[in-house]
Amino acid sequence: MKVRVTVWNENVHERKMSKVAEIYPNGIHNTIAAYLNKDVEINAGTATMEEPEHGLTDQVLDNTDVLVWWGHCAHGEVRDDIVDKVYKRVLSGMGLIVLHSGHHSKIFKKLMGTTCNLRWREAGDKERVWVIEPGHPIAQGLGEYFEIPHDEMYGERFDVPAPDTLVLLGWFQGGEVFRSGCCYNRGNGKIFYFQPGHETYPVYHQEEVLTVIKNAVKWATPVNWLKELT
Repeated sequence: MKVRVTVWNENVHERKMSKVAEIYPNGIHNTIAAYLNKDVEINAGTATMEEPEHGLTDQVLDNTDVLVWWGHCAHGEVRDDIVDKVYKRVLSGMGLIVLHSGHHSKIFKKLMGTTCNLRWREAGDKERVWVIEPGHPIAQGLGEYFEIPHDEMYGERFDVPAPDTLVLLGWFQGGEVFRSGCCYNRGNGKIFYFQPGHETYPVYHQEEVLTVIKNAVKWATPVNWLKELT
């Protein structure tokens, strides 16, 4: 039995911005899913906002152990009833990985109970991501830190509850720091927020970034699913 993953993406930037389409010609969702599917323990599919029910039908969610969420410019267009459905699934045990601008998604704000606001600067800053919990499963295979040549700067204060575990801390060349890898538990579900990944930079082609996402998927896999294997 494999971990069943659904990578969700608005898929708006890729269709409307030529620069993004050049970097991710198959969409951010397919780029991430293709990497995850290289792992024999993972079976990753995709869903996008333009599909019926935003691609998150009951059938899709019934076959999803971990949902990966990427959103940016269309948070307000996501239907509230779909958000409520995903929220209940997370509380029941489905894992959720929230990427980059997903901090302002309806589902993440609903789960956090805060504004999730932050400071930002889109200037192509270099980012150094420090691994501050090297013994955590999400940090497996990483060194002391890794660098992203160009990314959008996210800075504190990040208006979220204190993470249950802070795995990664980002530092930007402008001097800002940011809680870049945050673990939460909500009900029976595990949530991981991962900051790197602005759409106009090839961040999701970087091995370390994809490794973090893969590790987070395995960490967030529902406990009941793991028990079925043993």
